[in-house]
Amino acid sequence: MAALIRALSSIALVGLAACAGQAVVLMALYLRHRRDPSPHRPALAEDDLPMVTVQIPLRNERHVASQVICAAAALDWPRDRLEIQVLDDSDDETSEVVAGEVAAIRQDGLDIIVLRRPVPVGFKAGALAEGLAQAKGEHLAVFDADFCPPPDFLHQTVPHLVTDPTLGFVQVRWTHLNSAYSLMTRVQTLALDAHFTVEHIARNRSGLLMNANGSAVVWRGEAIGAAGGWSAETMTEDLDLSYRMQLSGWRALYLPDVVAPAELTPLMVAFKAQQQRWAKGAIQSLRKLAGPILRSPRLNVGQKAMAILHLSGYLNQPLLLAMVVLTLPMVLTDAHLADFGLWLGALAWVPPALYLLGQAHLHRDWPRRFFAYPALMLLWLGMAWSLTLGLVDGALHWGGTFVRTPKYRIRGRSGRWQASSYRPAVGLTWVGELVLGAYVCVAIWLALARGQAHLVSLVGGYAAGQMMVLGLTLVQALKAGRDRDRVLGE
Repeated sequence: MAALIRALSSIALVGLAACAGQAVVLMALYLRHRRDPSPHRPALAEDDLPMVTVQIPLRNERHVASQVICAAAALDWPRDRLEIQVLDDSDDETSEVVAGEVAAIRQDGLDIIVLRRPVPVGFKAGALAEGLAQAKGEHLAVFDADFCPPPDFLHQTVPHLVTDPTLGFVQVRWTHLNSAYSLMTRVQTLALDAHFTVEHIARNRSGLLMNANGSAVVWRGEAIGAAGGWSAETMTEDLDLSYRMQLSGWRALYLPDVVAPAELTPLMVAFKAQQQRWAKGAIQSLRKLAGPILRSPRLNVGQKAMAILHLSGYLNQPLLLAMVVLTLPMVLTDAHLADFGLWLGALAWVPPALYLLGQAHLHRDWPRRFFAYPALMLLWLGMAWSLTLGLVDGALHWGGTFVRTPKYRIRGRSGRWQASSYRPAVGLTWVGELVLGAYVCVAIWLALARGQAHLVSLVGGYAAGQMMVLGLTLVQALKAGRDRDRVLGE
């Protein structure tokens, strides 16, 4: 039994080492290319500017629907070559908000329409596909409901597609409207900043496959069709399409100096659901695309390996969970793993280095911002159970129910979500988290009692992360309940 436990623990550590190895490669590529000049924006005469369709897919977003529609209407682009599609699948009062804004904007002579589907088949992917079938533009800019694109967004992006016929899409960097609102938003800022600086710059400038992020992206309509169109087979339709597009021979362009502000969720439950959806979609994309990636004559060995590791990124969560679960058997069987502490120590430095580079790239006050890093790591550890459930579901099933991340029009430190009817349900994942938390406490107690303190580091971190996730979930649920009762009593 001890030999089996050692073997399983070694396999999990090797898997975690592979995940860390991908991050090390990306950091090295980022350091090599971070000072490469951004592509110069091509100069186009106004007569050469093409027809562009702006697509705004939304469902039940009454707090933010108005602002994204107004931001799209304010885009600086010739009026006769701009179409706006509001792809509204709402079944609440959002539709009334949308109708009012669209009617007012249409009076100013702008070509703006609302497309509503009686049955929202395919969720966001289905809405984008239906909009594409009716779009007038050869290029399509997509913005989720919480985004506020700057007026020059199209001038910063579309000329690249016009002058380079090999480009399939152009992605810009997300910034955050409410980064300082709470601990939840600060830790999300750390993660997204690293993704949009270190990872995207490394992948795009070194010729690796990169993903589009679903919003603040401009697509070439021809390339969408050539890659097979939008698909609801995965919960990450943007990742799926952008990879299929590059496998078909189209190129991607990332513009880190062009930004689009968006809102971060302040809710622990919403963040867990979002990450679970992304994890499920990533593993579905891996199932769908691993074969085409490995068979592709366009990619070299390094590109294929990094693409597979990219799509496998969320597998570090079940590997972490496996290490946690195996700790108690290791204690009970005295299955000492050689250099266990050394392995964990070697792996532990990689994530903070990645996030530190992201903050240092963007912010002069990065040391202050980096104080949120321990909370981010505890958050990832505490979500290992819910993310593993998402991965298992994605490995067994295609598609699924799109659980949206509601937004509340929070800006800076201002704004309230507590009384909104858009608060997501807590769900039942907390039951598994509670059971695992109790299991981990037993493992810690026995490890300390048996003099195996070297095994406590990982499970101790997991226990702290579990307490953080459950604590935030409970505190926010109680706070929302008090605010709801207060509003009803007024």
